[in-house]
Amino acid sequence: MRAAEQLIADRGMENVSISDIVSAAKQKNQSALQYHFANLRGLIEAVLDERAEQTNTRRSELLAAITARTTEPTLREVCLLMVYPAFSLARESSEFHNYVKAFGHQLVLSEASLKPIIRRHSGGGASGQRTRELLIAALPHLNKTQFQQRLDAAVRLCSASMYYQARQPLGFNGGQAERFLHGLVDAVVGLLSGPVSEQSTALEDQV
Repeated sequence: MRAAEQLIADRGMENVSISDIVSAAKQKNQSALQYHFANLRGLIEAVLDERAEQTNTRRSELLAAITARTTEPTLREVCLLMVYPAFSLARESSEFHNYVKAFGHQLVLSEASLKPIIRRHSGGGASGQRTRELLIAALPHLNKTQFQQRLDAAVRLCSASMYYQARQPLGFNGGQAERFLHGLVDAVVGLLSGPVSEQSTALEDQV
């Protein structure tokens, strides 16, 4: 799994084969990968599931710290829950950094609604559901459709931004990394909290 992350981070998914991964993992033949994961897709799903569990655990820790201080966190505090878990893990671990570098752009490329993907991976679990509930409570001016549309956009923004940052030298360390973190949180707050225009309201009424 770590070999796959490293190779995909360096070369891109389309330029990595099962043979490459098996060789990098110092296995003698492809049967090792097939035995544990069935195929390359199974290996990738295992990587995503493992990293999602780590992210959810970190989000739970941050959520507990926030809710211990207040029962009504600010929108910015809730938006921090969307960004900081993966950011902090990438800052602490070069292997998690490779994961973001390898797969951070996948949500951006999705052609469908992100809702089932988010639930399956990094936005799932109890912490993900609680974050969603807090966002809804903090954004009463958005109806259900508007909320989901903006949440999709916010997740794509976070995904693209984290992917870009992972490809910068020392992307998750130092003062520039802190500026990136808080600038991204600010951008997510702005995206979610912006007023609904008359144009959007009129178009929605036509549906």
